[in-house]
Amino acid sequence: MTGLGRRDFLRVAAGAPFVLSAHQEKRNCIVLVLTGGPSHLDTWDMKPDAPSEIRGPFRPIRTNVPGIEISEIFPRMAKHADKYALIRSVYSDAVPHSHEDGLRAIDAATEGFVTLPGPIGFMGGTAACEPVRSSLCFSENCVRARQLVESGVRFVRVNMFDTVFHRATWDSHGARPFSMIRDYKDSVGPAFDLAYSTLLEDLSQRGLLETTMVVAMGEFGRTPRINPSGGRDHWTKCWTVLMAGGGIQGGQIYGSSDAIGAEPKENPVNVARILATMGMRNGAEPIRELFS
Repeated sequence: MTGLGRRDFLRVAAGAPFVLSAHQEKRNCIVLVLTGGPSHLDTWDMKPDAPSEIRGPFRPIRTNVPGIEISEIFPRMAKHADKYALIRSVYSDAVPHSHEDGLRAIDAATEGFVTLPGPIGFMGGTAACEPVRSSLCFSENCVRARQLVESGVRFVRVNMFDTVFHRATWDSHGARPFSMIRDYKDSVGPAFDLAYSTLLEDLSQRGLLETTMVVAMGEFGRTPRINPSGGRDHWTKCWTVLMAGGGIQGGQIYGSSDAIGAEPKENPVNVARILATMGMRNGAEPIRELFS
């Protein structure tokens, strides 16, 4: 795994280093599993100056943190960028693997977590939400995750979708039974935008964000170049993970990808290090293991 030194922290335009607060209380963890693997180039690591087959159909918008831009499909998130950090240089040594392989790694990291609403279907479980209710179900379960933390549950996992088949998810191959890139703007993006922003705002207002780490990630990213079907395929060489709370200072970017989002350019972070932050047990501080 790639080591991360404090002297290597990337400073964004706001001038804030990617650091942790000195808060020492035991931390909770909410993991949002973005089933299907979001395209970083269409969400949180856009390349507006790249050729059209790279940059995709969406435009970047400004956030409430100078120097940080995200996709237009997340207008609410843009107002809360001071609460979360973007790690734009996450990678895996694996080949572009299946959803099952990527999700097994997340399963191992979240073993023992309370899981909402239930297992992911193509991983051997049963369907958790009807297709027409999946987006609403995710929002409801993010609220439930916050309620569980309030009640004393320390580790909660929320699966955004229970399958990638025959419904709009992050799995944007461009041909049915999978999703189209346009689904990001029509349904998937707005659903995440509302649920994630509401979760961070609720945790903040209740004084729980400082002690509750929220990790939002898919099992991998998507190919830099749009495929012949007008979508993007599986890609493990570079993607973006969102981290907030639990002592992580928001309004920051760590790492960067190259000009087309194919590989990390600065401060690469092996996904195993991200997963290690989820396994907090017995008051340990794995966040500091990542950022020290």
